[in-house]
Amino acid sequence: MADNRFIDTRGNLEQPVAFTQAVVDGLASGGGLYVPEHLPHFTEDELRNLARLPYWQRAAAVYKALRVDLPDETVDSLMRQIYGNAFDTEDVCPITTLSEGTHVLELWHGPTSAFKDMALQCLPRFFQASAQKLRAQGKLEGDFLILVATSGDTGKAALEGFRDVEGVRIAVMYPHGGVSDIQYKQMATQRGSNVDVWAVRGNFDDCQTGAKQVFSDADFNERLAEEQGVALSSANSINFGRLAPQIVYYLSACGTLLAEGEIEPGGAVDVCVPTGNFGNILAAYYAKVMGAPIGMLLCASNENRVLADFINTGTYDIADRPFVLTPSPSMDILVSSNLERQLFELTDRDAGAIRGWMRDLGETKRFRVDEETFARMRQLYAADSVSNDDCLATIKEVFDEHDYLMDPHTAVAYRVAERLRGENPVLIASTAHWAKFGDNVYRALHGMAAGEALPDEVAALSGCQLNRLIAEETGDFNIPAGLAELDSLPIRFSKVIDPGAASIEESVTTFLQEGASA
Repeated sequence: MADNRFIDTRGNLEQPVAFTQAVVDGLASGGGLYVPEHLPHFTEDELRNLARLPYWQRAAAVYKALRVDLPDETVDSLMRQIYGNAFDTEDVCPITTLSEGTHVLELWHGPTSAFKDMALQCLPRFFQASAQKLRAQGKLEGDFLILVATSGDTGKAALEGFRDVEGVRIAVMYPHGGVSDIQYKQMATQRGSNVDVWAVRGNFDDCQTGAKQVFSDADFNERLAEEQGVALSSANSINFGRLAPQIVYYLSACGTLLAEGEIEPGGAVDVCVPTGNFGNILAAYYAKVMGAPIGMLLCASNENRVLADFINTGTYDIADRPFVLTPSPSMDILVSSNLERQLFELTDRDAGAIRGWMRDLGETKRFRVDEETFARMRQLYAADSVSNDDCLATIKEVFDEHDYLMDPHTAVAYRVAERLRGENPVLIASTAHWAKFGDNVYRALHGMAAGEALPDEVAALSGCQLNRLIAEETGDFNIPAGLAELDSLPIRFSKVIDPGAASIEESVTTFLQEGASA
């Protein structure tokens, strides 16, 4: 069969492109997001058969079914490298059953202890293979700068995935004071000769908006190409090369649940995902379209409940919405980039509708979908939000009842799943190891309110020391080595910049010039 091709959500491409081009581009010209023209379909038997394979073979099978324009042997080789020794379990993303019909998909067994590793161990290798192919075809010259905005976990996972990759440099921006101590140290101590990290005075949306402005600044991009021989690309979930590995783990999980009899033949599992940028739950949607026996998609929001409100009303409105700092900072997002892909699919790929809604969002900070699109969304999705205090109470409740310690993001999903679940079993996406958010886990276990000051003797502890205290109190000593060693690593990056394209572009230029002279 011919290779799959990719179109964009805003209809600005003159002709579809191959997977390799979509991965290297990251963002389509004109601001749209790439989506595949065709999606494969897996039967229940095929999904059961996937479950009999090592995880890397499951991933390879999905990529081959997507008909990416790389040789099968290349896909096999890359997947074997990706889902190997970097993960602390052969299962890669095991499923833990808390009670009958309640399953937790643990997506945090990679090198940075967050679900972003599932995709960001994968994307860099496929990015490099894609760039090599395009160079061999004479379609590509020069090197790349991967520019990443992060609310906490993506940044470290992207830095780790791209560090010392030939022909690529990577710069990560995170909200100054808006990430946990562990998340900060993971980024600030990052190893590698091709990496840089900047704190941004503002929130994640300031980081993400600034990055998009830089990507769309044609003059700046032209100067980078001419003066530095560098093109910009993205490792955020706007890149389909990051979304595809997430589709894999939902197909894989459903295959496992089918094989183990947790999903009855012809039955379904509801999937609950804590999400801010809509990428993780969108991957579950695509897995459903591709044959995974998924019933309802349960969207779990924290107090920044813009997605829950949108799914429940059909209006996306951030015009006067306050930005709230929560115990689940990776979800502290108001502008959800991947929602654009979902709306594209719900409108039968109506690029004109997407352009209109995205224009409204840019100009007025709000848009409202039509009744038919809203009705289709409600057939697929249910949504709710969880308060900061309820999030912490859930961590303690689950630990007391099941002797299972979860991070605040997973707790948000657990609570929403309990509220919204029907007769189907539920699969809860667990997106980070608890030790990334030790301060709020401590508050939860000790019945403290969100934001309440920690006792002086606890507040004086580093994130690593606090995690050891929690381990002693709970008996959960399974703290990943990558988190336990952070106090012993030197801080390499402490630069703080202003929000906005001008400051980011200045930082990009300085980074590239320093790299050139090194």
